Amino acid sequence: MDGTDMSTPAATPEFRRARRRKAIERINVIDAMTEATIGQLGNLSESGLLLIANTPLREDALYQWRFLLPQPGGGDAIVECGAQVLWMDRASANGQLWAGARFILLPKTAHEALNAWVEAPGGEYE
Repeated sequence: MDGTDMSTPAATPEFRRARRRKAIERINVIDAMTEATIGQLGNLSESGLLLIANTPLREDALYQWRFLLPQPGGGDAIVECGAQVLWMDRASANGQLWAGARFILLPKTAHEALNAWVEAPGGEYE
């Protein structure tokens, strides 16, 4: 299987290569340079994330983010990543925006923790 979502209507121009798991629980995203909480995860895949941001971001900018990702079997993994914001849109809540970002730097241990979380039983996917 090539990873495309075959349930997506053919007229829809969006075909994601990586499965995206919704973040049902609150997972805060921290700016690793300022230590400020900038928002929370909306969803996550091995190639990027949807951030529900509560601070201003710039499209096409590069960021260094960190978050704690619950692991199957218990405990949290620290995921620190370099990310590029690809797009932004206003969220329904005042002062929030949605930002889609792709990973540009994801260390092997972070990638393994991310994949374990995405593939863990009980997830909801987009």
